[in-house]
Amino acid sequence: MKWKGWIRFGRPAEADPAGPSLRRRAAYVIGAATLLCLAGVGWIVVTGLIARSELLATQRSLETLRQSVSGSAANAAPKAGPQRSADPKAAMRSAAEHAARAHSLTTGPAWYAAAQVPIIGRPLTTVRGVTHAADRLTHDVLPPVVGMAAGGGDSRDGGIQAMLTRLDKTAPDFERAAQVAADMRDEAHGLPATPWVGAADHARIQMVRQLDRLAPTLTDAAVAARVVPPMLGADSPRRYLVVFQNTAEARGTGGLPGAFAVLTVEQGQPRFETFGTDTMLAEAEPSIDLGAEYTAQYARMDPTGTWANSNISPHFPHAARIWSAAWHDHSGERVDGVIALDPSGLARLLRATGPARMPDGTELTADNALDLAERDGYARYQDSVQRKSFLLDVARTAATSLMEALGDPQRLPALLRGTYDVMTEERLKVWSARDDEQRLLMTRPLSGVLPATSGPFAGLVVNNAAGGKLDYYLDRELHWIPGRCTRDGRLVTARITLTNRAPTSGLPSYVTQRGDKPSYPTRPGDNRLLVSYYASKGARLTDLTVDGRPAMLHSGVERGHGVYTVDLELPARSSRTLTLRLVEPVSDRAPVLLRQPLVTPLRARVEPYPACGV
Repeated sequence: MKWKGWIRFGRPAEADPAGPSLRRRAAYVIGAATLLCLAGVGWIVVTGLIARSELLATQRSLETLRQSVSGSAANAAPKAGPQRSADPKAAMRSAAEHAARAHSLTTGPAWYAAAQVPIIGRPLTTVRGVTHAADRLTHDVLPPVVGMAAGGGDSRDGGIQAMLTRLDKTAPDFERAAQVAADMRDEAHGLPATPWVGAADHARIQMVRQLDRLAPTLTDAAVAARVVPPMLGADSPRRYLVVFQNTAEARGTGGLPGAFAVLTVEQGQPRFETFGTDTMLAEAEPSIDLGAEYTAQYARMDPTGTWANSNISPHFPHAARIWSAAWHDHSGERVDGVIALDPSGLARLLRATGPARMPDGTELTADNALDLAERDGYARYQDSVQRKSFLLDVARTAATSLMEALGDPQRLPALLRGTYDVMTEERLKVWSARDDEQRLLMTRPLSGVLPATSGPFAGLVVNNAAGGKLDYYLDRELHWIPGRCTRDGRLVTARITLTNRAPTSGLPSYVTQRGDKPSYPTRPGDNRLLVSYYASKGARLTDLTVDGRPAMLHSGVERGHGVYTVDLELPARSSRTLTLRLVEPVSDRAPVLLRQPLVTPLRARVEPYPACGV
């Protein structure tokens, strides 16, 4: 056979029998992987929906818990499921069970693996974080609170003495719960925002808001568990000077120090020894040194020698030390601490205790306490002695009502809630003469401390310089506006608007008097204020105007903050605006706001930070 020009090198090529098999196996693998992914996605969707249902059930149980603890569950409309029970411990168990199931449903390998996927995994990370936080909240944080609250309203528990015993025993639990809550808050703030998945992002926002409220509340509770039992005489009797501040005449810590009382407490049982008016301590000459910084800022006002100026600084420990020393100079007695309260705070406490009857037959209630103390009393009595006697009756009647409520286990829970409300509004302030207690108190708003924070800070403090009682009609607004960054720092504008709503006629002369005796003409209702702005540490003032015109100012420093003070005449039925321009250390944190407690609360507005491209 001839091959005709071509050569055969081997057998003809045949199809590889392994090829189809490999392709089939690859197809199987791809198909299995696809099915596995689809199953994983399906699992995540199904368990996610169930977890959402469990979180909603947790939320309903926590709402029932809130109602049962506050005593309102009996008045609430009944709901299905575990929410029918008004027992706080049962509601707590229900919430914990639902939260544990929600957490368990979102912790499997499918959820973990999917959460690692870039972008797509962000909502899953958020959901996992929310369910983890709910689980820890119901297991590690709320139980000591519920245990304390559940025993607080039982009339068989013995009232305030039993409460002090429980509080002392649960102090370690509260401290652990406060630490867990703080850690959870930090973790929640670190969860990724997912606005394109509304349900997950809404859950994250809700959890952050709840923890922002809960964490400081639990820290307050932890501090209270440590200091309240000894300060209420659980170990030995205590004596306190209680000063009632009249916010119709503004001072740094709130209002003019007026009526006062000496209170002794033993085993939680209070007893008022003495009531007096400011005139009793006007001649006291306390010997006290509050440091060079304080002297430089306030010596010209003689706060240690003039009772009416003793609390011109917003730092309450300064005022408390002066008052304590003044009482010692007057009576020879030392006190274990000082308590300050204003009529607005007193009104909130009376809402818990119920109305009381004054010696002249006037009913003292939560609705009229402020007006009786800061408006009606001046209209009723032109004579100074009669007026101060009436205001002293207001204080004595309210004190008697509070003592009765402390001894009544049925009213005690409401009184404690009211006390906490007053404390958070900074209308109740406490100072302890014992260093270990004061160190704990100074970490919380109850201490009335001017924060020595190093971050952004804004504080508006007014002191009445006219000598009248027109701050009852004062409105305050603070608008804090961060600007661009420069090589020297961030530009900040602080705009302060003060409004005097006092009428030009019809007010008692004692209210409109001008003890400052100005050299210029005034009308009844015109007011005069020392307006101080407390800036961030390291801030530098570059410009200050009043109603758009340059103004004179006094500058100083207190607890590291620059303080810029303007002497301002504020006519009746008018507003004036102060504008401060500053350069501050660069930061994107929201400023800490100092809110001086007066009759009308401060209205504050903080603008968002612009991008800081230096």
